[in-house]
Amino acid sequence: MNVLGFDTSTAATSAAVLRADGAVFEHSSPPEDSGGRPGHARELMPAVARVMEEASVAFAELSLIALSRGPGSFTGLRIAAATARGLAHAHGTPVRGVSSLAALAQGAGEGLVLALLDARRGELFAALYEGSAELWAPFAASPEEVAERASELPEAPLAVGDGSLRSRVMLEAAGVRVAPADSPLHVVRAASVCRLGAVAPDSPDATLPLYIREPDARPAR
Repeated sequence: MNVLGFDTSTAATSAAVLRADGAVFEHSSPPEDSGGRPGHARELMPAVARVMEEASVAFAELSLIALSRGPGSFTGLRIAAATARGLAHAHGTPVRGVSSLAALAQGAGEGLVLALLDARRGELFAALYEGSAELWAPFAASPEEVAERASELPEAPLAVGDGSLRSRVMLEAAGVRVAPADSPLHVVRAASVCRLGAVAPDSPDATLPLYIREPDARPAR
């Protein structure tokens, strides 16, 4: 199975191909500037083209397109969804959606993994995993609420994601282990989106963004 996967749930843009022989080709682009503004609209398709070329896989040879549905950046999730729909329509390729928090936790190893993304507005997007099992469904809450809930767990979870770095002091005070700042576990990797998509069930909601809460931007009245 050749799988194309991508993630635009955070300020970074990531695309990957998981080839049928198990080889992975991945490319990630950081935010466009030091202010952290995302460049998803500009970066996603070039990243897709790059990994497809590196993997020597044509669109007609793809078995599946996998995307990160969220939670995360409102605009980023819309771009990923529109891109997946466009590619699927153009090439007749099935699409599966996965949680950005599940992709973040994937590869963190055994035990409890607390996946945390910065949700802005002083909140975190959070979910708890143990292996492939989702113990807490994704939700948005203040760092204080997340830390309090984590403190009641039977064992100390490992926290990953940019949200864990922003709330490190509070989380560690609650007994949570936070991965080192330079750990690759803090990044949502498109390769993880590919792996999760390959085993995810088919769903009519595959390209519907998982927002969890209302967008930051609101129309003028």
